[in-house]
Amino acid sequence: MYQVVRKLFFTDCHCEENTSKTYDDLFAKLDTNKDGKVDVSELRAGLAAMGINTGKEAVQKIMSSGDEDKDDGLDFIEFSNYLKEHEKKLLLTFKSLDKNNDGQIDSTEIQQSLADLGMDISKEEAQKILQSIDEDGTMTLDWNEWREHFLFNPVTNLQEIIRYWKHSTVLDIGDSLSIPDEFTEEEKTTGLWWKQLSAGAMAGAVSRTGTAPLDRMKVFMQVHSSKSNKISLVGGFKQMLKEGGLMSLWRGNGINVLKIAPETAIKFMAYEQFKKLLSSEPGKVKTHERFLAGSLAGATAQTIIYPMEVMKTRLTLRKTGQYSGMFDCAKKILKKEGVKAFYKGYVPNLIGIIPYAGIDLAVYESLKNLWLSRYAKDSANPGVLVLLGCGTLSSTCGQLASYPLALIRTRMQAQASLEGSEQLPMNLMVKKILKNEGFFGLYRGILPNFMKVIPAVSISYVVYEHMRSELGIQK
Repeated sequence: MYQVVRKLFFTDCHCEENTSKTYDDLFAKLDTNKDGKVDVSELRAGLAAMGINTGKEAVQKIMSSGDEDKDDGLDFIEFSNYLKEHEKKLLLTFKSLDKNNDGQIDSTEIQQSLADLGMDISKEEAQKILQSIDEDGTMTLDWNEWREHFLFNPVTNLQEIIRYWKHSTVLDIGDSLSIPDEFTEEEKTTGLWWKQLSAGAMAGAVSRTGTAPLDRMKVFMQVHSSKSNKISLVGGFKQMLKEGGLMSLWRGNGINVLKIAPETAIKFMAYEQFKKLLSSEPGKVKTHERFLAGSLAGATAQTIIYPMEVMKTRLTLRKTGQYSGMFDCAKKILKKEGVKAFYKGYVPNLIGIIPYAGIDLAVYESLKNLWLSRYAKDSANPGVLVLLGCGTLSSTCGQLASYPLALIRTRMQAQASLEGSEQLPMNLMVKKILKNEGFFGLYRGILPNFMKVIPAVSISYVVYEHMRSELGIQK
């Protein structure tokens, strides 16, 4: 591909006339029906014929970025303007990577540049990224290699390149204990961050609504299931349907959806502040600092919205007629049990953030490194399915580790509303469960919890991508 692209686009002379000629030759090759315009299908087919592999989204982004008159086609002026502007951006990126200004990028410079953006990678990982772009096997990149690799890739800066592997919290599986999403300085200054958060919140709302019956079953089994009162999935759903009808399967979902927006916003703002406080060098955040900042941000958000967590559990477990709605539930809890009731189970919930976020991050980083070491031959981009798989698996491992604490939290939140229930502190409740039900008693309800992971991830991803499109967020 290197030689093909070199012959097609580039010469050693950078004069305007020569550049115009190469753009003219390229446009003529792509405009197969000779109507003076290149449409999406011509662009994709033409690039593929020249050995330049671009994804469907990349071709669409090139088209939307260059199509100034919005007629679904690029004329020669639009085409050449796009390439000129794109080359300027690529040159700026190349210069920002070329730390010693020798006209070459090596693995050390890639490693250093990623560290500047808060992503610590090993020398081996940096070499893998370099190999995915390096065409002549010299283990360095000159300007021509860099330009030729990214000319028909809408990626224009390093933040976008590493965003392939950014650990995103878009995948909503009903628990908000993971480390918050990160945004580049460009996203923050242009206001794209709030659109991303809005898209994520909407994805979470639809995802939680779609999997609410399984979530209610999880809470139901966490609180009511025991050795003497075993509740199966089928039996549990029959009980719920008999007691409250079909709509009872969605009890507690309203407040579960309502708390997404404030929790996400608080967590994001707190995360940004904690990163600044904890970073050893201005503008650089190491992996352990990112984990600590994320955990503290999660703890801050949970502390503020925790009363909603308690109400969610009470509303999920309520019997028909017990509460008329959220406000009635809050009023009755306050009147009967006082303000303290809104923070029952707070300690195990807070402790649970550490194993969840830590294991989630560690597993994701391990899976990323494994993929890069084994499969990153042509590109550092793993594709949607690999990213979804890594994110789902890491979140699931985090849930598995923190599940006993989640169960203790839910029982403590619910115990005052259960007739004849002892008001036990966390340590005594753990002892009681281990004594009466054994170790696996701490994992009651984990089956419906795992059953909702794949549909929750799938729904949230589809909705998130749709919302990104609606809000005009380019990939």
